[in-house]
Amino acid sequence: MKPRNALPRELAPLASPLAILQALPQAVLTLRRDLSIDWVNAAAEALLQRSALLLAGKSLGDLLGPAHPLVELAEAASRSQVPTSKYEVELVLARSSDVRRVDAVATPLEGEAALVLLTLVERSSADLLERQLAHRTAARSVGGMAAVLAHEIKNPLSGIRGAAQLLEAGADEDGLELTRLICSETDRIAGLIDRMEVFGSRPASRPQPVNIHAVLDHVRRLAASGFASHIRFVEDYDPSLPPVPGDRDRLVQAVLNLVKNAADAIGERRRDGVIALRTAFRPGLRLAGRAGGGWLGVPLLVTIEDNGPGVPEPLRAHLFEAFVTSKPGGTGLGLALVAKIAEEHGGFVDLEQQGGRTRFRLALPVMKETGA
Repeated sequence: MKPRNALPRELAPLASPLAILQALPQAVLTLRRDLSIDWVNAAAEALLQRSALLLAGKSLGDLLGPAHPLVELAEAASRSQVPTSKYEVELVLARSSDVRRVDAVATPLEGEAALVLLTLVERSSADLLERQLAHRTAARSVGGMAAVLAHEIKNPLSGIRGAAQLLEAGADEDGLELTRLICSETDRIAGLIDRMEVFGSRPASRPQPVNIHAVLDHVRRLAASGFASHIRFVEDYDPSLPPVPGDRDRLVQAVLNLVKNAADAIGERRRDGVIALRTAFRPGLRLAGRAGGGWLGVPLLVTIEDNGPGVPEPLRAHLFEAFVTSKPGGTGLGLALVAKIAEEHGGFVDLEQQGGRTRFRLALPVMKETGA
């Protein structure tokens, strides 16, 4: 006899609910009434750094501590039988001492009074996707500002400089000093405008396959022979990465700015400074395409990590905007340029600070294979 609520064969799901939960990129756990772990998916195993076999039957309080916010969250959901959320909860992983931040939702399962579904979304990935649009907008606004500055300021500057040079002919010693001051200051402003022009719109060019490891090696050699000669470099590369479609010189410029930023953060006096250059393939990382172009994969992740003091909290949300800097005498253009280059290549750049380490992460697309 057919069950009363059964779906027609053509509408029946092709995958079981358990298979769907297992395939989710978010960590999912089911908890019994006593908050012992009943089941976990693969993402939860990866997040908690323990296998399902070791986690099964283990109390959430024993795993995280009886007063941990996730224990309180699960208890509240079980008691009230209402879905309950908590954001930016810290998880300290015992095996690696890493600290992860997660958004958590505890949901009582309908018809299963003894079970609570606990879903954990790691904030690092969520933050990347939330802030990439803001960084893209900042990069584009800087480009528009550069075009306005170049057009509206450079032409009057040349007139001011020319007038000062004409005045030099009949000026006395005091007058000469003033006209030379005018010339030097107009040259300084023109130089700043020249630096801003790199943000302007660039003619579209056919992307070429770029080996990102060759870019990183080139930048490391430049840095090690100059401004970062006192800093130790660590390399951790995924050798199987495909090439990036783009402009090699622009990518060198972006990575060089990130490495220079890391070296500046460490400082010239420290002798224990370390900059780590890492690459990895993250197939789940996607970016909203331009003009409604859907979600585009940016799976190639370049990480530049340093052991400097980090970025002050008030600056983090605006770090990739022009003229935002924590350096004395800095112009605040370096990281804005990195955001612009990342946007040109269909990717984005982001910042993460964790465990005394500052990580700038550059996410890029990979070259599509073409048939012969």
